[in-house]
Amino acid sequence: MSLDLLIVHPGAAHGIYGALGDTLVAVESPLWARLIAGYCRDRGWSVRILDAEASRVGPEAVAAVAEQERPRLVCLAVYGHQPSASTQQMHGAGLTARAIRSIWPEAKIIMLGGHPSALPGRTMVDEDIDYVCVGEGPITVDTLLRGEQLERVPGLVYKVNSVIAMNERAPLIEDIGQLRGDAWDLLPMSAYRAHNWQCFGDMSRRQPYASIYTSLGCPMSCSFCCINAPFGERRYRTRPPGDVVAEVRVLRERYGVSTLKITDEMFVLNPRHYGAICEGLAALPHADELNIWSYSRIDTVKPDKLSLLRRAGVRWLALGIESGSAYVRDGARKDFRNSDIEGVVRAIQAAGINVIGNYIFGLPDDDIASMCATLSLAQELNTEFANFYCAMSYPGSPLYDEAVREGWTLPSSWRAYSQHNSESRPLDTRHVSAAHVLRFRDEAFIQYFSSSRYQDMIGAKFGEETLAHVRSMTEYKLERKLLEAA
Repeated sequence: MSLDLLIVHPGAAHGIYGALGDTLVAVESPLWARLIAGYCRDRGWSVRILDAEASRVGPEAVAAVAEQERPRLVCLAVYGHQPSASTQQMHGAGLTARAIRSIWPEAKIIMLGGHPSALPGRTMVDEDIDYVCVGEGPITVDTLLRGEQLERVPGLVYKVNSVIAMNERAPLIEDIGQLRGDAWDLLPMSAYRAHNWQCFGDMSRRQPYASIYTSLGCPMSCSFCCINAPFGERRYRTRPPGDVVAEVRVLRERYGVSTLKITDEMFVLNPRHYGAICEGLAALPHADELNIWSYSRIDTVKPDKLSLLRRAGVRWLALGIESGSAYVRDGARKDFRNSDIEGVVRAIQAAGINVIGNYIFGLPDDDIASMCATLSLAQELNTEFANFYCAMSYPGSPLYDEAVREGWTLPSSWRAYSQHNSESRPLDTRHVSAAHVLRFRDEAFIQYFSSSRYQDMIGAKFGEETLAHVRSMTEYKLERKLLEAA
């Protein structure tokens, strides 16, 4: 049977994470590749997903599959595994498009995702593709497969006599129950792997692993986030709770998965929504075996819901703390006090849930003193894990718009938007250079994970094997061309 649609999740892990991608970081099932595949299969199209990242195959191998299968449409789904991770995927996506074109010039290639939605015109100019999708993607891809005239395909960007034409966005799918993503059979399920920290205490539980979603979009307006680029507006749509619980049951029974990520930008937001899901998960016969992590905000955590989250299998909550300076947080549109942060963190831990603190160095108002305050706050909270990021002006974020408007120096390549790549180039702040920010971030990582207070807590809570693993993390030195040149 001829193939209608080949969806490719480009391989980019080594380019984004360097050698960290080989062992420490997660390998996650690609959400939007799965959602688009399910949507199109529900409408009668034959679909294949090639997850090049999980399968560890390069652009040439992807191109060989495309040339052999000769689908009517090749879809490069340029989404990362967190809301701001689309741009750094563009390097691998661009190489893949060129490789396909080189051996199969007649291929019809569409690129979609957060970055293409944010910069559709530039993506059309820069990449060897036929189409860009502005928007979520399912309606655009389905309509294109139906053979409609190009000007009638919502969300499509294309060229007419070398001139770029851009259609109006497709409407958002209001009933996201239609985005079932029931395409697990198209994915290499044995290849997915949880983050190391999610399985502190028992690293054998990193596999099998899966990531699911319960909502799309976010109503918040953090300056550094580009999550809403594909949606065109700040919207928050929730999935039927029963569908989520049923999916977890299927993943457990069919694939043996009990270690999961909820990919929502903000799972702990609407108590009615996440409460109903948690009630359903807590009632599953294997609820006590679930190991789930999700995102939350300091100001959305409800102490009276924490025990329910834990009974539902939520063992880790990631909190966007961002900065130890109230002034810097205000500039990033995060309005809460340090006392609020500590109170919420301790309440979560008291409920038996581990905390990941997420921090950003190099926000526009940061100086050395405020970055030191952020590190001090992180060390005082001493959460079970911490992520230290540099501020990046991701296309589609308010910070990117500000950077362009103010003429700030932007990264010179898409790979340079990666936090861990050797080419990484964060923003200069109003007070310190990008090189200072990058050096501070890398030194903060070592200071946090090498501290005796942190290591004593990890050893007591998770055991000597986990403590040895943490110590090995501090021995890895990231390559940084920006620092070498400074």
